[in-house]
Amino acid sequence: MTEFHEDGRAGIDADLVRRLIAQQFPQWADLAVTPVKVDGWDNRTYRLGSELTARLPTAAAYVPAVDKEHEWLPVLAPYLPVEIPTAIAKGAPGEGYPYPWAIRRWIDGRTASTDTVTDLPAFARAIADFILALQSVDATGGPLAGEHSFYRGASLKHYHDETVEALGVLKDRIDADLAGEVWDAALASTWDRPPMWFHGDIASGNLLVQDGRLSAVIDFGTSGVGDPACDLVIAYTFFSGESRSAFRDAVQQDSATWARARGWALWKALITEDIPTIQTVLEDH
Repeated sequence: MTEFHEDGRAGIDADLVRRLIAQQFPQWADLAVTPVKVDGWDNRTYRLGSELTARLPTAAAYVPAVDKEHEWLPVLAPYLPVEIPTAIAKGAPGEGYPYPWAIRRWIDGRTASTDTVTDLPAFARAIADFILALQSVDATGGPLAGEHSFYRGASLKHYHDETVEALGVLKDRIDADLAGEVWDAALASTWDRPPMWFHGDIASGNLLVQDGRLSAVIDFGTSGVGDPACDLVIAYTFFSGESRSAFRDAVQQDSATWARARGWALWKALITEDIPTIQTVLEDH
């Protein structure tokens, strides 16, 4: 029997999705509505039949992604080396649900892990290829990094107070002085080139694998144009040893960008008290 996430999180359940579909997209009203096995936090996702999904934001902070992705996913897709979500339609608030929502095409695949990826260095190079292809897309008119991207692609200064507070909390569990040096180095570096496209959340849960290889990148909710350093964080959260070296070599970013990438990785690890990732970042300093 397949296990699914508990239905009803954030007041969203399969019955609500069925009512929204029936009201706004009657052509799909007969399709089965099923919670996906692996669900994110920002949205609740349901399969509609075998080819579609309904994706509903769980809070107002995640609503800007609906319009952003609907506009920009079709622009980005032709330039990227693997599949990304296809925007099919936008739903409106209704049936007691207060936010716009999205219908996308279902993408087959398993989320990336050491069990699903057969060759980690090759996978690392594939992620690097994706990042470089994304950076090469014309950023003219793209959504400048800011609140909609949760400040991914913008200055790390936005999270300075939060980081300093977390350093104080964890000072007895980590080398807080070294962590402070890593953070200061990240803040001292700035992106001084034209804005580039970034994904904003290149993490294992957003990377789909088929036959052991990267097949799709999903969830562009924190994407935008700005400083692409945030897209390098996976070097510390997923890769190690040979695969991390392969990623570094293939992604071709300068030392200043890596300093900011360490800052992004450190900030997230500090606020989630992810000690192993903190240690990885500090060892790389």
